[in-house]
Amino acid sequence: MTRRSRATALVAATAIALTACSGGGSDDGSVELTMLAASYSDNTKKLWEEVIAEFEDANPGVTVNLEIQSWENINDVIRTRVQTNKAPDILSIDTFAGYVEDDLLYSADELVSQETIDDFQDSFRENASVDGKQYGFPLIASARALFVNDDLLEQAGVEEPPTTWDELYDAAKAITESTDAYGYGLPLGSEESQAEAGIWFLGAGGGYGTPDKITVDTPQNLEAARFMKRLYDDGLTQPDAGATQRTPMLDQFIQGKFGMAMGLPPIVGMIEEKNPDLNYSIVDIPTKDGEKVTLGVADHLMAFRNDEDKTEEIGAFLEFFYQPENYLKFVETEGFLPVTKSGAEESTDEAMKPFLELLPHAQFYPSTNPAWATAQAAMQSQIGLIVSGDDPKQVLSAIQAEIDNA
Repeated sequence: MTRRSRATALVAATAIALTACSGGGSDDGSVELTMLAASYSDNTKKLWEEVIAEFEDANPGVTVNLEIQSWENINDVIRTRVQTNKAPDILSIDTFAGYVEDDLLYSADELVSQETIDDFQDSFRENASVDGKQYGFPLIASARALFVNDDLLEQAGVEEPPTTWDELYDAAKAITESTDAYGYGLPLGSEESQAEAGIWFLGAGGGYGTPDKITVDTPQNLEAARFMKRLYDDGLTQPDAGATQRTPMLDQFIQGKFGMAMGLPPIVGMIEEKNPDLNYSIVDIPTKDGEKVTLGVADHLMAFRNDEDKTEEIGAFLEFFYQPENYLKFVETEGFLPVTKSGAEESTDEAMKPFLELLPHAQFYPSTNPAWATAQAAMQSQIGLIVSGDDPKQVLSAIQAEIDNA
């Protein structure tokens, strides 16, 4: 039996069971679930409504009441709901660790089958766990890859996209000297410099540490910071790299102003909209030694332990949603990457293939560490100083001191 047929059979069997149970429901056996979800686009509400309608048809007596909130508002909304003991049964948001610490969430193995758990990409499943137990259900994925302007590389005489730092340096130098474009776009402004720097850290074998201890001032990270500074000092990036924000820089890449830049999946749609004639490729991130790596980001579904026991109904909804035919439609319409192995296997979106191939190599921010918020803010405000004349070692040491003193 295939993964899809097993999942379908499981949901069908669960539906039969739900019609006969009354746990967590009213006197007539009906059950209401509440769901609070963050909005990604104008499509989000409709996509969830379609999933819910199909689930309710397959599970008579179970109703899912949906509420959509913007990313600007949802953190305040869920904070208030939790404080007033009115948490939703299901929540769609980014972080979950604080709720685990307060013992508010069901673990994954309390709700869904081991087969569904095993279908998540291993790195994303680990990122959705606390102390080895999974509590978050990865919802959507974003990963980074190198976007390359093929025309500019050709004009510069570069035959193949770079796979190592040395090759990237040489390619950026050739583009800068042979064309009117900058070789590499280096956004170290406050918008998302922790991501740009993090990609380089990972490429040197470094990173931001672990959920137990955040470490920025490592030898590997220092090597990466010095390489970024070298690109800048040698004139291979834009002159205001320390103040450059990611979004406007990528807009300029789309218009042909940069030969290479780190990007994420939604950039594909932006290119189609703003400059469909751009001749570009998406390739693996160049690293110090050519090892595959990417910075992964995931949002999650999670289920709250409320007063009524609704484990069967919540589990049935999650099993239904993660069937490939339901899950892929949601993820691909929103322009993200599937976090399930079955979703990656059945995806037909060729533009996303380079990102999907990198997902098994994804590494993440240590976002379950309470000090991560301080670390991220410190990176955003200070890492750009490495291209302003400050010693990279002193910059990393100052960031580490701020984290340690938080």
